Amino acid sequence: MRIAIVDDLAAERTLLKDRLEWQLQRRNVQADILEYESGETFLEAARKAPFTAAFLDIYMDGMTGMEAAKKLRKTNTDCLLVFTTTSTDHALEGFQVRALHYLVKPFTEADIDALTDELLARVPQPDKYMELKVEGSEIHLRYQDIVYAEHFAHLIYVHTTVQKTLATRQPFKTFIAPLKDDTRFFVCGRGVIVNLEHAKDLEDAAFRMADGSRVFVSQDLLKSARQAFMEFLLQRGRMV
Repeated sequence: MRIAIVDDLAAERTLLKDRLEWQLQRRNVQADILEYESGETFLEAARKAPFTAAFLDIYMDGMTGMEAAKKLRKTNTDCLLVFTTTSTDHALEGFQVRALHYLVKPFTEADIDALTDELLARVPQPDKYMELKVEGSEIHLRYQDIVYAEHFAHLIYVHTTVQKTLATRQPFKTFIAPLKDDTRFFVCGRGVIVNLEHAKDLEDAAFRMADGSRVFVSQDLLKSARQAFMEFLLQRGRMV
């Protein structure tokens, strides 16, 4: 998810960003939250890469949040718009640009809590992530960035989409626990789990991955692997 906060007051941007980050972290949702001090800089950024949601202050110097929303809607109909304001006087205009919500200042933690649920309900599949301790640092690793992982010599080696392998020390059972309920992942055998999202095919006894690697499946799990892969492809509409 990419979220924009557009407000000409730095303190207001910081407050909203801190509260959003906390609510998303509680839900294990990964998001890039970017700040913009004007409607013009926001629109320039939106032209380069789309935003999932944008929080727009209506009363800004120069281009107002409502003006920025109207310009954005000429090229982007999907971005979820939330107006941050001290007044709901512009409710009719907000309806015209299909605003999701009016967040009236000063807002509370409960306001952001409820709004976060509303936002995520409109986003089909927010990116889940896990926290890993790698080389002494805690990192957030999105599920979609995991290609496969294998347990070896008391370490779990996580192969990622950026061709970087992360090593973390924890029981394999603990590592796979949050992944087992996600249909993207299949346990191929003792100490190996694969993300079917990055599998191109199941050839003989191994998944052929998009990065060219091969992930072998235990003989006794081959039938289950073929079934899981076929169901995953059907679910994603990748089979005719």
